[in-house]
Amino acid sequence: MADGETPSLIAASDAAADFVAYDLGGGQRLQLEHVGDKRQATAVAALVLLDRDGFARLESIHRLLAALLGRAVPPDTRLTPQQRLRYRRMLQAIDGYRHGATQQEIARALLRVPSLGRDEWQASSARHTVKTLLRDARALIAGGYRKLLRHRRRP
Repeated sequence: MADGETPSLIAASDAAADFVAYDLGGGQRLQLEHVGDKRQATAVAALVLLDRDGFARLESIHRLLAALLGRAVPPDTRLTPQQRLRYRRMLQAIDGYRHGATQQEIARALLRVPSLGRDEWQASSARHTVKTLLRDARALIAGGYRKLLRHRRRP
């Protein structure tokens, strides 16, 4: 999609569904709730609640508008690259653990540690890292993932 070109409408809402879908290009689609005349899907509005999460919502709308207009989408600032890596490792660790991998096998795969003897493994910092990754992954699965969607608030 060229800069300034609007996305193409791929499905208008009907009596059974109250949404409009847009093709953003690159295999990405965006589904938006449609308000107003369902026959005219040329304009979309954003409603922003003015609460403690208002600035985060405005950033999201900025990224959405850039995507809709075919412009460069600003980066999502909710997670740092280090946090993204840690979350990825947490999910890989819990996935491996649930498929029967031992903690030491997880450490070898994720942290590139060599095979260690029992005593070396017990004293290894990699063991503690894997235990922490698994603990935090369980917390994410139990509902902590919702925090990923929020910016850290300033007091």
